[in-house]
Amino acid sequence: MKAQVQITQGLQRKINVEIPQNVVTTAFDKVYQSIQRNVQIKGFRKGKAPLSTIKSLYKTQVLGDVAQDLIQMHYPQAIKDNNIDPISYPEFEFEDPSEGKDFNFTAIIEVRPEVKVKKWEGLEVEKEKFVMNDAQYEQVLNNVRTSRAKIVDVTESRAAQMGDIAVVDFEGFVDGKPLENGKGTDHNLELGAKQFIEGFEEGVVGMKVNDSKTIGLKFPDPYHSAEIAGKPVDFKVTLKGLKKKELPELNEELLAQIGTKQTVEEFKKTLRDDIEQSDKKRIEDNFKNRLIKKMVEANPVEVPASLLKDQKASLIEDFKKRMSDQGMNETDFEAYVQKWDADFAKTASEMIQSSFLIDALATEHDLLCKKEDLDAKFAEYAKQTGLEEARIREWYAKPEQASRLTYMITEEKVLKLLTDKAKIKEVDAKDLKEEQN
Repeated sequence: MKAQVQITQGLQRKINVEIPQNVVTTAFDKVYQSIQRNVQIKGFRKGKAPLSTIKSLYKTQVLGDVAQDLIQMHYPQAIKDNNIDPISYPEFEFEDPSEGKDFNFTAIIEVRPEVKVKKWEGLEVEKEKFVMNDAQYEQVLNNVRTSRAKIVDVTESRAAQMGDIAVVDFEGFVDGKPLENGKGTDHNLELGAKQFIEGFEEGVVGMKVNDSKTIGLKFPDPYHSAEIAGKPVDFKVTLKGLKKKELPELNEELLAQIGTKQTVEEFKKTLRDDIEQSDKKRIEDNFKNRLIKKMVEANPVEVPASLLKDQKASLIEDFKKRMSDQGMNETDFEAYVQKWDADFAKTASEMIQSSFLIDALATEHDLLCKKEDLDAKFAEYAKQTGLEEARIREWYAKPEQASRLTYMITEEKVLKLLTDKAKIKEVDAKDLKEEQN
């Protein structure tokens, strides 16, 4: 066997393999003999038909099997002999083999890039300073009260304001014609809940009961109904009544209604602790993302085109699922993906580069996931979930889950190494520099 390697472009390699005639003949004989042993041909006992008969009957059919056998036998050897580390599945090009002739095939692959982590110590990274989110805390407390609110009529004579529930009749007109499905009677509209297109609820604010007015707006673009996206629309609105939410006092009776036996002070402490824990996790996740980006910027790695294509497609598919769950239609999704194509590609590239760099650092500093790391993680998960450790181990015995967990553990160990050596600057959220896309 002879193998010649060509560098085509980037990380792509073309391996040209030549297999001598005598090996090809042996491969043909092997396939024919296998057929001879297993087929039943009229006039002969099973396994007793002469090879000449087998060849005359199956000559065309065996070509694919012979090619497959020769490639499977010699492609791995060609890779090994030339010290090639492929990272993509090969694409094979060949013509049908022929007895008595050499067989040539070409394998097109991408190789693993050379990864050198030259700068990982002293990376300068900003980190958001934790500040208790009192507004969120108050909002959650208010939500608890709102969940048991009573709806009562507004008895005083005043204009509609945010937070009210306005009882309205309305009808929309586009280009002077009634808007399809754009009419409502005695509709309860919570002002500030953003149930209608932007500007509608603000237009109702300030109206008094029995007032009528026309609110001129514009549909957003993109919009779920493409034919009216971006078009002006006039809504004729009559305010027929005003209601408001009457919130109960936050006490133990109310807490019991929502299913907790805590005192008010215990509930408030638990709530603050939960918000703090959640916010600190968000800050930590954001910091780790920034740290990884800094590492990639300092140690760029050539990205295999095949991996980039697959990773980008995976990101888009995940985005599609999330947007579909939120009601985005196919047309708007395609427009969004087209608009942000470069961002998807950049994110995919950074993810691939970071995985190479993390693997390289983990190998260099003996941080690859070990059995004891997995044991500790299983015990941690069992404690967190209350599930038996055996069930958790069973779940992570699946190849895909096991691969994700081992990479996650390795990544955690490498991030700790980077964090310990990084130059971290804590800043207020408002001063945190946006990452450049």
